Amino acid sequence: MNPYDDSAAFWAIFAALLGFGLLIGLIVYVVGSLFLMKLFDKAGVQGRWRAWVPVYNYMVFFKLGDLSPWLVLYALGGAIVLGAIPGVNFLSSLVGLAFHVAAAVAAYRIGLKLGKDPVWVVLFVLVEIVWLGILAYDRSRWNPNVPPAQWAGNAFLGDTTVWEGVPAQTSTVPAAGGYGQAGYGQPYGQQAGYGQSAQTGYPAQPGQPGYPAQPGYGQQPGYGQPAQPGYPAQPGYPAQPAAAVPPAAPYTPPPAADPFAPSADAPATDPSTDPSTQAPSRRDEEQPPAGPVPPAPPQP
Repeated sequence: MNPYDDSAAFWAIFAALLGFGLLIGLIVYVVGSLFLMKLFDKAGVQGRWRAWVPVYNYMVFFKLGDLSPWLVLYALGGAIVLGAIPGVNFLSSLVGLAFHVAAAVAAYRIGLKLGKDPVWVVLFVLVEIVWLGILAYDRSRWNPNVPPAQWAGNAFLGDTTVWEGVPAQTSTVPAAGGYGQAGYGQPYGQQAGYGQSAQTGYPAQPGQPGYPAQPGYGQQPGYGQPAQPGYPAQPGYPAQPAAAVPPAAPYTPPPAADPFAPSADAPATDPSTDPSTQAPSRRDEEQPPAGPVPPAPPQP
């Protein structure tokens, strides 16, 4: 048998297998990109082209899963460099395994935002393309209000990048021992006066140390007092007009007392019987005045 014929047959079989593998890879890539495109649409990613760019599409996938997108480049670069160094090329397999673990973690977070149970990540590990197809075309809706991941504050694992067209993810770790989480506007501090620190922005009232003043309890505008700074008046409560006050009557002093008026304590007299108030009659005016009265004779 001619060795040349054996070599030609080998390369023919190798080329056929390679072509078949490339065809299968191309089909998987196209289908996976379609699934990623639908998944990105659910998450609100702008630009469907992001799902078709190799490597970059997985960077967006990691970002949606609350992981740093640069981990994809770290894993790719590490696998290439370690694979080219003799003696340590086995480490490239470990880097590839770490990449798949990180991808499973990102899939776990994406599943939570689509309302899936954590057990769905097992399907991602076993058959990734099936997991993508189910989440891409089912009726689940993206929920951006999922609590942040425990590693969100980590400088290496957490997502701190901002890309235009990709929604920002929750990336703040809840405060340890507190009641407030990031995204809720303000922490729930504890009042001073009970052995703990006072809330920020609540100054204590003078004369009462340890008991901070609680702002926001002033009367609404329209009830006689202006609104406190930072607390605008609620709509629907217009200021009430002040009631009209009638003008005060001018002061009139009491009349002066008549000195000749009879006292209130004096007994009342009848004017018809009072001789001082009767006018003299005409007969009395015509009679002559009486003469002197002679003295009485002495008695024996």
